[in-house]
Parts: sequence; C-alpha cells; structure tokens
Amino acid sequence: MNEQETVPAYIGVRKRKWGKWVSEIRQPGKKTRIWLGSYESAEMAAAAYDVAALHLKGSNARLNFPELSNSFPKPVSSNAEDVQLAAQQAAMRFKRPGQEAEGGGVVPLRVGLSPSQIQAINESPLESPKMWMELECALLVGEPHGSNQLEEPGDDDIDYYSIWD
Repeated sequence: MNEQETVPAYIGVRKRKWGKWVSEIRQPGKKTRIWLGSYESAEMAAAAYDVAALHLKGSNARLNFPELSNSFPKPVSSNAEDVQLAAQQAAMRFKRPGQEAEGGGVVPLRVGLSPSQIQAINESPLESPKMWMELECALLVGEPHGSNQLEEPGDDDIDYYSIWD
C-alpha cells in the first residue's frame, strides 16, 4: 500500500492483505462473534456491520452510516444466520456497478458449517490442534483421513476457494 493511499476507517471493518474487506461483530454479553462476510469494498462491509450493530445493540449503537439506519433491512431474529442475511442484503446496496459478488451470485459464498462447528472456531484459539482437526473433518466429509492433498492448479479445471476470505 502506498503512503498516499488512505484506508477508510469504518467500525467493525478490516482489510485483508489480499484486498478483501471483512466485517464481524461481537455478540453483546458473549465471547462469540457473528461473521458478517467478506466484501469487495469497505462500504459494503460497513453497511453489513451497521445492520448487525443496530439489531444487537439498539438505537444507541455507533454506526458507520447513521443517516441510513431507518432504511437498512431488519433481521427477523437475533439468530446469527438471520443477522448475517440482513447484513448481506444491506451490503449489496453498496455494491458498485460492475462489481461481481463471490461465486457470481448476489450474496457472498457461504460455507456449510454447523452452529457447533462455528462456535468451536469462535471459541478456540487459532493454535488449537483440536480446532484444526475438527475443521479438517468438516471440510473433508466423505474423504478418507489423510487424502487432503489438493491437486495442482489446472487438474480437472477445479477452482479451490479459501474459507478464510
């Protein structure tokens, strides 16, 4: 990044080293976080955060776009999946023309992990061998243990996606 290039400072948003903007929010009174998504722009991630903050923390929440608070979609419940869905809908309102969503769809790609697996990831330190083993098992369902080597790019023209972006 150039010294002259400024990074927008939005609440609940950070930029990955490969350029994606991500957003998450800590659930009030808990140690767990709700993952709100990975987006192409900081504004999209900030809008996702605002929806979750408004729903979880109420009208006194610090928002990135307070002037838009009445127009944001409202989650149907405090369930993490409902909050994520409303957050993604709000983020898509900030999508720039010509900007392609992950996977070619209108919402970011979702990985099918169970609530207990997500909780284990949120509560376990990244250095935890148990967490990595559980994650490996979740992602390699149907494959025998030990056959987790990825083929070289170009083999069968398969695209592999990281769960971390």
